[in-house]
Amino acid sequence: MATVAFCSAPSVSASLALSRRGNDAGAQQRLALSSAGVRNGALGVAALRKQCRHNGANAVRQPVHARASGKPSSSAEPSDASSVASTVAGKAVAAVLAAIQVLAPVSAAFVPLLAQPPPAEAILLSPDTKVPRNADVALRRAVPVVNDAVRKIQDELEEISTLMRIPQKKPYKTMQANVTKAVKLAEANQAAILDAVPVADKGRAEAIYNDLVNSKAGFPGLLAAIEDKDPDRVSIRLASSLNSIASLSLLQATGLQFLIPAQYASLPRLTGRATVEFAVLKADGSYFALDNGATSALTGVLQVVLDGYSAPLTAGNFAQLVSRRAYDGVAVKATDLAVLSDARDPSAGRDVPLEIMPAGEFQPIYRTPLDVQDGELPVLPMSVFGAMVMAHSPESDSFSHPSQFFLYKYDKRRSGLGGLAFDEGQFSVFGYVTKGRDVLAQLRTGDVIQSARIVSGADRLVVPNV
Repeated sequence: MATVAFCSAPSVSASLALSRRGNDAGAQQRLALSSAGVRNGALGVAALRKQCRHNGANAVRQPVHARASGKPSSSAEPSDASSVASTVAGKAVAAVLAAIQVLAPVSAAFVPLLAQPPPAEAILLSPDTKVPRNADVALRRAVPVVNDAVRKIQDELEEISTLMRIPQKKPYKTMQANVTKAVKLAEANQAAILDAVPVADKGRAEAIYNDLVNSKAGFPGLLAAIEDKDPDRVSIRLASSLNSIASLSLLQATGLQFLIPAQYASLPRLTGRATVEFAVLKADGSYFALDNGATSALTGVLQVVLDGYSAPLTAGNFAQLVSRRAYDGVAVKATDLAVLSDARDPSAGRDVPLEIMPAGEFQPIYRTPLDVQDGELPVLPMSVFGAMVMAHSPESDSFSHPSQFFLYKYDKRRSGLGGLAFDEGQFSVFGYVTKGRDVLAQLRTGDVIQSARIVSGADRLVVPNV
């Protein structure tokens, strides 16, 4: 039974009171419909209404059009009275069907009206395939690609990642063709790929390239796994190859690929990636369970990668606060959705605008949320467990809080259609927890950040002399 539901799960804003949004029932019960999902075959209210109106209107327009064009109709010509009756009937049918859709779930009988794609194609077109589901994939896809050949190679490999989601018989021949194209691109553009890397990193880039093209961890191993039709090995080799491509892209991306808007020129910015390590303590003095309970530790450790490529101002402000030890001793509040840091003196940070890099765009947009229901998706999605996010300013949702952040505990069971968080595209996401996800899951209200330190990438923090 296919259904369209009005989702009423709480958003992170409602759960943590991070913004000044009203608490009216309409805001709390948002319709979690993405037009990206509708376009890709997902059932939606707007799609069904449009289809019903179209079908009802066409039942009347076809004979009229035939008369106007002078072409004979396949049936007898209707009289004016019957034409009017038919028009009224068509509109009535469309109205009734639209009302039924709004008031009740859509039954499987309506599915043919929407020209649903076959199951395998629907999976390929689902919003699920467009949004990364873990931190490693999200960060990999967020790396700016300087060299066009590297971008094309990555596209071929990402297509295999999408094809692997098909639960039926997997299209291994198509995957083989993707890898073959990637190999040809890599070999034909070797000089261009390596020349895009700074001289100081040339040796490292050559080693990564050789592993990608010649080792079992790269293309040869991936082709062998595809030929053996071994999905587990394909996934492992594919992840290794994609990580190699991301490593080459990181070596090529020596800074931001865009200019910071003039009105924000005085703000600190992170011109690449940096890693922050948090040491956290339980308020009751208990231990953190690690390695699925095999070990335990009094101090939990979280490593967060900050992405200045997609959110330079947000990541820069946070990195500067960390360098000033602004989060040492800060307590946290925890809910089922997120772990929120206590708000310190707002003067500790800067008024940073809401900053989001839309997928497919060259630079971030500021002070403007994305319209996810209209198909806009961010490069750094919040719908990932361990997303690092700035809370909204208490003054305006167009700005982030100067210092208060939260770690989002994504749970698909509490998400809307397409698996997107209800607040997707509304906050500045600027990094992800890459180590210590088990520690994040165990944090409770009252637990304390013992310390926060930048362990790598501090040289990417730029503070203008203004």
